[in-house]
Amino acid sequence: MSSEQPLNRKRRVLIGIGGLTLAAVLVAYGMAARAGMERSVVGWTERQALPIVTCVQPEHNVQGDALRLPARLEAWSKAPINARVSGYLKDWKVDIGSQVQAGEVLAEIDSPELDQQLAQTRAHLRQQEATERLALTTAKRWQDLLVTHSVSRQDVDEKVSNAMAAKADLQAARADYQRLQDLAAYKTIRAPFSGTITARNTDIGQLINADAAGTVALFNIADTRRLRLYVPVPQSYASAIAPGLQVQLTVPEHPTQQFSAHLIGDSTAIDPRSGTLLAQFVTDNPDGALLPGDFAEATVKIAANTKSVNIPSSALIFRAQGTQVAVLDETRHVHMRTVHIDLDLGDRLVIDQGLKSTDQVIDNPPDALKENDLVELADAGDSHVPNA
Repeated sequence: MSSEQPLNRKRRVLIGIGGLTLAAVLVAYGMAARAGMERSVVGWTERQALPIVTCVQPEHNVQGDALRLPARLEAWSKAPINARVSGYLKDWKVDIGSQVQAGEVLAEIDSPELDQQLAQTRAHLRQQEATERLALTTAKRWQDLLVTHSVSRQDVDEKVSNAMAAKADLQAARADYQRLQDLAAYKTIRAPFSGTITARNTDIGQLINADAAGTVALFNIADTRRLRLYVPVPQSYASAIAPGLQVQLTVPEHPTQQFSAHLIGDSTAIDPRSGTLLAQFVTDNPDGALLPGDFAEATVKIAANTKSVNIPSSALIFRAQGTQVAVLDETRHVHMRTVHIDLDLGDRLVIDQGLKSTDQVIDNPPDALKENDLVELADAGDSHVPNA
């Protein structure tokens, strides 16, 4: 009995030591695991502290670009036709939509007052012709009498002067008569050029006062066989307007049909109110499909520039240093590049200075991004905290 007690005591001591040892091992393992987890969490946190960015590579546009711009169509020639003489409209020969040739009669005006003035000047002309003939005959007779010394030199000179004055009066009467004759020709209103009547603002019996201010034109005429296309080109695209440029245009009433026009000139100045350069094109319209006053959409082709590259407009940075983009190097550090925009195509920018096709450009860069910042690419590293 006494020998078994020391044995049990020793066993209990050994069991206690083993338990303490096992507990120490478990504690040490737990601490090591926690330390590893902490290191993993710290590493993930450090990685998450870096800005995560996506990169795009600039591309060359070998096919060029197309700009779609609003435009308007105008007749090649158009004119309001007003009356040059007063009176009453006697008759009109054409109505809106009529095709007329140059010189064709459009309307006639009855002008009694002008007819009376013309008759009066005709009679006055006949009177001056008779007066001139008498003055010339009288002067010749007195000159003949001067040869026989029957009259004085003074009297002869007076008769000659009277004859010259009568001749001048005759010329004035002829000019006045011719003026009224020319004016009377305007009683017949004729088309100044071949075209289409687009408006008639008069009717038979209407009183016409040619000298009144703000008088409405009797007719409007337009030559629509060719049309002028006016395209306001934004300043950033003005360099694309060059001699020989061809554009395609569409109009709402013919959405599936395209028409061609070529450049004939531009304003050579930017309108400060709209910031645009007004370019003028001409298009043939033999079948009358296009109408003057139409709203149109013009497609302007932009030639490819092998020295330029395209990037998304979302990559652009506007700061005090100017227009910049953020470029990523091999070590994932950021470098700011100042660039020059050749063309703004809305969702894309054409850059002709500051970038190469081999650069890695950060798209949608964070506002706080600075020179030489270290960043993380969106497809690199862990995307979540490691599991325990």
